[in-house]
Order: sequence, then C-alpha cells, then structure tokens
Amino acid sequence: MKTQVPRTNDISRDWYVVDAENMVLGRLATRIATVLRGKNKPIFAPSVDTGDFVIVVNADKIALTGNKLSDKIYYSHSGYPGGIKSITAGKLMEKKAEEVIRKAVKGMLPKNKLASQMLKKLKVYAGGSHPHKAQQPKPLQV
Repeated sequence: MKTQVPRTNDISRDWYVVDAENMVLGRLATRIATVLRGKNKPIFAPSVDTGDFVIVVNADKIALTGNKLSDKIYYSHSGYPGGIKSITAGKLMEKKAEEVIRKAVKGMLPKNKLASQMLKKLKVYAGGSHPHKAQQPKPLQV
C-alpha cells in the first residue's frame, strides 16, 4: 500500500466565516487552526497545506475566561538588550482586537514554513462586516 500525497490541483479551498461574538478565545482558535491546517478533510497530509480560508468577524467582542484580560501578558522582543515589551490582553483588545485571535491561532499551528502559508488564509476583522462577499463564505460551526 502506498501513501497518497495530495497535489496542488487536487486541493479545493473553501471559504468559511465565523462570528466571534461571545465565543471563548481558546475554543475558537483551536477550531480555526484545524480548518486552516486542513485536518477536517480526508485528503489531509502534514507536509502539504490542504486547509481552507477562514474569515473571523466581531473579533472585538470575543470572550476571555477568568482574569485573563488583566493577567494574560503578550511579550515581544526587539533583539536588543533591554528591548522587551509587554502588553496585557485587555489593552491589546482595545488597541488591536484582531491581533489577539491571530496570536492564539498562530500558537496552535505547526512551527515550520507551512505555518506562515496557513496564517495568510486567516482574515480577521474587528467589526461585523468583511470585504470577502464575492467568495461566498459558508458559516463555520464552532
């Protein structure tokens, strides 16, 4: 028996839309990462990007459980001595709510060259509308 590796012309990419209003961040991010990676398809292969596009709307209305708005801290470092910066989840939600979802999904994707390719298929918007009506996205059950 031989292992079948999907070719690029065999892969069909669908578009899905998710309303993130009152949804828990981690549970939403795991479902989105699964669809972006393509693990919900029968042609899944870990070395090939077989995932679909995901549009997330109402990112500013996502829920964080417990005290995560004040306790969860995102760090970034410039690479220079003393160049560490930190921001709490609450302040990041006020400043750029899309980034909270993007960081959560990025952490659940594999740490290789395919991850950046998969992350490009994630479109996150703070408001309730998106410019991808022409792709006719289907609602994703989360």
